[in-house]
Amino acid sequence: QVQLVESGGGLVQPGVSVRLSCAASGFTFSNYAMRWYRQTPGKERELVATITTSGNTNYAESVKGRFTISRDNARNTAYLQMNSLKPEDTAGYYCRVLALGAWGQGTQVTVSS
Repeated sequence: QVQLVESGGGLVQPGVSVRLSCAASGFTFSNYAMRWYRQTPGKERELVATITTSGNTNYAESVKGRFTISRDNARNTAYLQMNSLKPEDTAGYYCRVLALGAWGQGTQVTVSS
């Protein structure tokens, strides 16, 4: 079955960098666009970044220039490199395969001094 497992979150100070990983299994990873979302309590999930099968990317305005989405098809893994983190980036981060309706369990990123 389709499985997405996020990792790499934690408690970090403002200004540092973190890389999240999304390990995928149960489907042909290279055939699908991947997305990263984030969610804070009481709010809807926000689309953060998308990467297509050909490597084209799109970002939310709030993270443009700071976050980079990438993929390694040989490792069936998507990444979200997050630089210059701010307290407002604090959220649960989730990867998704939109076409398959699949979500990962999420990884928490807390940015605080």
